[in-house]
Amino acid sequence: MRREPTEPEKRLWRHLSGSQLGGFKFRRQAAIPPFVADFFCPAKGLIVEVDGETHIAEADARRDAMLAARGFPTIRCSNRDVMSNVDGVLTVIRQTLEDLPDRCWGASTYPTPTPPLKGRG
Repeated sequence: MRREPTEPEKRLWRHLSGSQLGGFKFRRQAAIPPFVADFFCPAKGLIVEVDGETHIAEADARRDAMLAARGFPTIRCSNRDVMSNVDGVLTVIRQTLEDLPDRCWGASTYPTPTPPLKGRG
């Protein structure tokens, strides 16, 4: 998926990459085991999912509940929302980011994405 994102994912990434949205950094296709999030803001723990027509609402709700229990709230938007109202989607994401507290980082809250360099950890 990272090499072949959908058009709505590309469009949203253009607005989220490079800390363009209120200075918040996002990762694309971020691993949050056992899942992979479309977009993830590490500072706030916010997951943003762009849903196409193949998503199953019940499965998504279970996944969202599991992640929320671990401190990772999820915003879901449809492909149609991104394609026809990206400004509205960005407004909801930014408002949610501003309302969320900063995350407390520690080994128990979220694993580091890469191991420390040899001799530096």
